[in-house]
Amino acid sequence: MLGVLSAALLLVAAAALFVGSASISPRAVLNAVAGRAAPESVERVVTLSIRLPRIAVAALAGGALAVAGVAFQALTRNPLAEPSVLGVTSGAAFGVVVGQSFGLGPTFLQAAGLTAFAFAGALLAAGAVYLIAAVGRGLSVQTLLLAGVIVGIFFSSAITVVISLLDFNRLGGVIHWLLGNLTPIPPGALGLFALFAVVGFWLVVSHARELNLMALGEETALLLGVGAERLKLTIFVGAALLTASVVAFTGPIGFVGLIVPHALRMLLGSDNRLLVPASLVGGGIFLLLADTVARNVVAPAELSVGVITSLCGAPFFVYLLRTRYRANL
Repeated sequence: MLGVLSAALLLVAAAALFVGSASISPRAVLNAVAGRAAPESVERVVTLSIRLPRIAVAALAGGALAVAGVAFQALTRNPLAEPSVLGVTSGAAFGVVVGQSFGLGPTFLQAAGLTAFAFAGALLAAGAVYLIAAVGRGLSVQTLLLAGVIVGIFFSSAITVVISLLDFNRLGGVIHWLLGNLTPIPPGALGLFALFAVVGFWLVVSHARELNLMALGEETALLLGVGAERLKLTIFVGAALLTASVVAFTGPIGFVGLIVPHALRMLLGSDNRLLVPASLVGGGIFLLLADTVARNVVAPAELSVGVITSLCGAPFFVYLLRTRYRANL
């Protein structure tokens, strides 16, 4: 299954490379990729400097968000947990807006600073949701969703306060970023994004077996040798780092961590040892498809990819809430 998903990701990436608002023939795209196009030609610039980096950003961001969703769902033992639903995305966005207010931008060192701000905001939001929702021995669907809504509204309001204090000339860029957009980023920043994503993914996938045992309950997991508190901290840090890195480089994008894990769970089951790496690839496929639609549906203009994922995720969330998990409310 992982091989099939990886092949599907390569096919979707190849298709995305050939479509866009710029009218470039498939032959010209192949020449650009093979290095046979003129250095300053439109075909080379569009293919190698715009489309290819954007495909890489989409695959990284989608995979990171999907793995973060799996991590939060396994940790809270709640299938509706997801970074945007839990308010973690809003917390990370607040951190990035604060960092931008200090003049941080997309260069290598400044991008690291933005990610640090986003990471702090994501951890703060995740911790707040957990403290609010942790009543008794479990996290009910209703309590977790309400806590996520409360925390998300708080950080959204805080973002509005910070934006109102920004210089008007910088406001347009911040609003564009808040909609969730996959734009090409410099190679150094892209490498930094990949590094953060790899670290966050490793923190989650290396504890996949322990997450399986946590599904039996904390007391049973402790009897089987799992340090529950240490595992919670590690998974929270990993999921928050994945969410923060995506928000810092692309803006807040919702529902990827809800749709992809559920779709893969129907195919593969709930074993996190397979679900986590499958979500990494499946999330890249989903967000790459969403970004391809966003780039082409109203060409030569384009929609924000966050709009596409929200249009897909909102009805999916309602469906899950009203059918599969009605009994938990």
